[in-house]
Amino acid sequence: MKKILTLIMTAALSMLVALPAMAKDAIVGVSWSNFQEERWKTDEAAIKKVLEAGGAKYISADAQSSPAKQLTDIESLISRGATAIIVLAQDSAAIGPAVEKATQEGIPVVGYDRLIENKDAYYITFDNVEVGRMQARAVLAAKPEGNYVFIKGSASDPNADFLHAGQLEVLKEAMDAGKIKNVGEAYTDGWVPANAQKNMEQILTKNDNKVDAVVASNDGMAGGVVAALASQGMVVPVSGQDGDHAALNRVALGTQTVSVWKDARALGAQAAKIALALAKGTAMDKIEGSVKFSGGPKKVEMNATFLAPVPITQDKLSTVIDAGWVKKDVVCKGVKAGSVAACK
Repeated sequence: MKKILTLIMTAALSMLVALPAMAKDAIVGVSWSNFQEERWKTDEAAIKKVLEAGGAKYISADAQSSPAKQLTDIESLISRGATAIIVLAQDSAAIGPAVEKATQEGIPVVGYDRLIENKDAYYITFDNVEVGRMQARAVLAAKPEGNYVFIKGSASDPNADFLHAGQLEVLKEAMDAGKIKNVGEAYTDGWVPANAQKNMEQILTKNDNKVDAVVASNDGMAGGVVAALASQGMVVPVSGQDGDHAALNRVALGTQTVSVWKDARALGAQAAKIALALAKGTAMDKIEGSVKFSGGPKKVEMNATFLAPVPITQDKLSTVIDAGWVKKDVVCKGVKAGSVAACK
């Protein structure tokens, strides 16, 4: 774990040097799907830090969860002079025309964290299939048998299916053997926690509360799931991802089993570096660390960068504290003295 953490932090620091020579002339536009989730502000700060260090200008737009607004947001970033655009897609299909317009005008596009399946766009994310595997492994270790629920991400986001594929890969043997029964699953519109809570409430009602574990695909939705369970006086293993501070506190309290940490500082910094390199004219396949990816729904071959996630369970909470991701008092709020090693 320390080796993985060292690699992540070393990579993040290295991204702040050796920026493209013409970075001072670059205008990098970022189209955010929304700021409802805690982590995007961390990503933004990391992007800004790299751009500032390189003398490049940052401009942005918040689609506020609207695919239609994001379509016009990207067009606006083009008109405002962006020389590269980073896009966190709300609906990757809906924004296709704007992405196509940007690439046709010679403006490189970086699909950020969520896949935009276009051969002329660059893709950067964490290994989402592995994130799904990590979530399932942690929940399976906590509850090897019983009734499982799957609270998936947005149906319009390919990441939702990447995550679920990883989850099922780990759980398939136990499911085939009848040890685990899928008693409910639902996509969650927009990854919105309130929608996840509603989905979970409906599944609990349908199953007369006979639920033993929940594989939720991110921390925001895990929060909704935990709220639904708490209203019924229930605590069962629940997964998530992102390393949201509230989720890490739930891990310490024992109401969430795992949050797969994706260091947004490293992702944001790398995305900014890639955007600057592409704006300079660097070919996508010449980006350092670039690999070929064709695992999307349409099997379009793209150039991509994948970062390594880290599962944070109760016994690994010191990892995120030591990395400066979150303060100890935030993680340990309300935790019984002596009950969690990281909180001593």
